[in-house]
Amino acid sequence: MTTLRAFTCDDLFRFNNINLDPLTETYGIPFYLQYLAHWPEYFIVAEAPGGELMGYSAAALIFCMFTVMGKAEGSVAREEWHGHVTALSVAPEFRRLGLAAKLMELLEEISEKKGGFFVDLFVRVSNQVAVNMYKQLGYSVYRTVLEYYSASSGEPDEDAYDMRKALSRDTEKKSVIPLPHPVRPEDIE
Repeated sequence: MTTLRAFTCDDLFRFNNINLDPLTETYGIPFYLQYLAHWPEYFIVAEAPGGELMGYSAAALIFCMFTVMGKAEGSVAREEWHGHVTALSVAPEFRRLGLAAKLMELLEEISEKKGGFFVDLFVRVSNQVAVNMYKQLGYSVYRTVLEYYSASSGEPDEDAYDMRKALSRDTEKKSVIPLPHPVRPEDIE
């Protein structure tokens, strides 16, 4: 049976199988520790019966093994207070089991409890598997962010979709009305 639990510092040394996926953004240990210190409730790991990590999420990040990592950010006054999915990744051997959907659901529940208006995430335009999964979970493309992802080995930078899902506090669904034009990374608040 899969166990969902809080991410711990020790897990930083156990999730390489998740982070090595080419579509997973990886960060330095200080970045993960910052999320763990500031938004521990948004940092969740899925553990298989044998103890191996299946994924993680941090409102903002989900990997599988299975983890999700995220945070709360924005302005309440401008109706922009929201949960943000930093990353979501599932280890290849644990995909198509509904783990990513479960982690996203947990992140959305936390964001609801914190009074968020919406949950957002960034995904590579080329990652149609992820884009389609998020759409199935109720997310829509809010805007395109030009050259959001830095490329390696001489390739051009890649655009991202900023995808959003309105929460119950956004009764008029203002947060998910698509912008008519793309933006640049420096234009994002």
